[in-house]
Amino acid sequence: MQTTTLDVRGMTCGHCKMSVEGALNELEGVTTVEVELATGKVNVTYDEAKVTVAQLQEAVEDQGYDVA
Repeated sequence: MQTTTLDVRGMTCGHCKMSVEGALNELEGVTTVEVELATGKVNVTYDEAKVTVAQLQEAVEDQGYDVA
């Protein structure tokens, strides 16, 4: 298992948090997602054999947010 932190821009409310969490949790291999709205940081624990960081970023961007 790996853990990575994504710097997500544009999240401002609880709905934003739920959208990002939901999109990441749908990916096979993601085990935990922790969103910090105040900092824009999203900590993701995942199985690197099943999902890549690029796929994590794409899932967030598909929700309309920017990943730095």
